[in-house]
Amino acid sequence: MQHDLIALDADGVLIDYHEGYAQGWERAFGFRPTVRNPEGYHPRDYWDVPTLTESELKHFQVHGLSTQTWRNMPAMPGALEACRSLTHGGYRLMCVTALSPVFGEARTHNLKRLGFDLAGVLAVGASGLGNPKAKTLLDLKPVAFVDDYLGYLQGLPAGTWRALVEGRSHNNPNNDRRLKPPSSRHTSLADFATFWLTEHPANARARG
Repeated sequence: MQHDLIALDADGVLIDYHEGYAQGWERAFGFRPTVRNPEGYHPRDYWDVPTLTESELKHFQVHGLSTQTWRNMPAMPGALEACRSLTHGGYRLMCVTALSPVFGEARTHNLKRLGFDLAGVLAVGASGLGNPKAKTLLDLKPVAFVDDYLGYLQGLPAGTWRALVEGRSHNNPNNDRRLKPPSSRHTSLADFATFWLTEHPANARARG
């Protein structure tokens, strides 16, 4: 176990993917969508956007969720300050994202441009089977991993603290009772950082 290493998800933890989705939509279709449901966990529920046909979806993936979009998404509120607090607390931070490796450089550029001080950014891609982040996290053995999707907190190394950042409530998949519950639940990365640095005993162990 690397007691000075905390791994972090990107979308929903470091990066505001909902806002990035809207920017991509505008880039692909020429208009910015309005909010349909402020509690929509998924961007397609949050934003008032139509269901796309197969050809429209391909157009959005190519022109909306393009390298330019992934390079320019905004940070989640308070995320940069939370990372600075964790770094000042003696931790190294690593981003482990399910984004396709094709966009790994774009994501790295985005996070660096926003000012995140990270030891590395690992884009592991997504698969339909199991947790695509599990193998990477088994290799890293971080003391904690923070994600906003409960499915990505499964199959992690024994001893890794599995912190869930709660997303919006509508169609939220994080109450699936078939999955192992998280070690803790938080409203944001900032909430996790406060908890970790002030309440969790692993902080004292990490600093010796």
